[in-house]
Amino acid sequence: MVNAQSETDYERAPIHYSTTQPHDEITRLQARLNARTFSLRGTELEMLRTVLGELGVSPASQILVFSRTSFQRTRIHPDQPRALYFSDSVYVGWVPGGLVEVTTIDPELGPVFYTLTLPGPQQTTPKIERESDCLRCHGGVFVREIPGLFVRSVFPDAAGDPLLRHGTQIVDDETPFAERWGGWYVTGYEGTASHRGNTLASEQGELLRFKPSVARPKELSAFFDTTRYLRPTSDMIALLICEHQMSVQNSLTHAAFAVRRIIDYQHGLQTAFHEPQTDAPAYDSVRSVFAGAVQDVVDHLLFRNAAPLPAGIIADPVFIAGFAPNAPRSRAGHALRDLQLTDRIFAQRCSFLIYSEAFHDLPPGLKSRIFERLKTALTSRDPSDRYAYLPADEKERISSILEETLPDFSDPKIVPDLVAR
Repeated sequence: MVNAQSETDYERAPIHYSTTQPHDEITRLQARLNARTFSLRGTELEMLRTVLGELGVSPASQILVFSRTSFQRTRIHPDQPRALYFSDSVYVGWVPGGLVEVTTIDPELGPVFYTLTLPGPQQTTPKIERESDCLRCHGGVFVREIPGLFVRSVFPDAAGDPLLRHGTQIVDDETPFAERWGGWYVTGYEGTASHRGNTLASEQGELLRFKPSVARPKELSAFFDTTRYLRPTSDMIALLICEHQMSVQNSLTHAAFAVRRIIDYQHGLQTAFHEPQTDAPAYDSVRSVFAGAVQDVVDHLLFRNAAPLPAGIIADPVFIAGFAPNAPRSRAGHALRDLQLTDRIFAQRCSFLIYSEAFHDLPPGLKSRIFERLKTALTSRDPSDRYAYLPADEKERISSILEETLPDFSDPKIVPDLVAR
């Protein structure tokens, strides 16, 4: 374990991040490996495709980053980008000739980081290790107080090295379009608005020299040898959805950890004061932590302050075909995964991660308060309300979807002292 991380709050009670055994997709994959129910054979790409299949990750989710912002930075170059693939709960990174990096979302621990070494010619079993070095960046440097996920936009030079003195941007739903994707390849866009992808930066003395690319590639063979990858694309819609997922997941992790810590603190006070231990907030300081966690999660779920998107985003039909075929739908046919892509990603601005295991396993008192706040937000018609940017018909669609497809929302176990408005 990295010594510098041993003093972080999430390494102490009640989280015990690094010493708690995860129960995630890698745990299940390791069990299948131990039982020898599958093996890895063939070329590196064939083995990568098998790993993705075992983890339930579609190759069509491929996005490509050429900035050297990974611990495999020595392998990454504009001529050899790092590929990322993702599902709702698994993120896979790979560079030709390198390790496979896997991040899973554990319902208790949030993101858990692993490396998977593909076997050589005489082997069939990969080596999987939980990776603590990832916490150097993912353990609080860029996402506060939690092990977190993020996409960075940088100004990369000709070697892919970020020119950090000119800034680095953590990208989420609120990031302006013009500031996204520095150091990334981007396909699936035909609009006129500029972004930072598909191009390099340089310095003249202390001045940054950077001009957004006017290229709108449909595929990337003009930039590097795409035959070494599973797909020749790095589509904008996949980038947008990946960034949204990471932002919401960080909010869920932060809220869960904060509430678990404050309830542990409350239990200590109640023991000291010879009071019965309760999980419901009993003190103003505890109520304040709950209220802050609820507000942050609901803001992320409902895309509050999301930056508008320009016209010209072209959804990749292969990616889309695998993104929403089994999405829970209301009787009217609406789903939270329905895309819009005119001025925003989704037709209904409520995150589909509300169906995730990470959301389902939030502390019960926290989750019930999130549902109550969501119901208030979706029924309010006050023009000064925090969520007044959602028109009434969209709120009604979201409410119907949640009431008809999410049992906990329609019949929650409500705790008595709900979050104050």
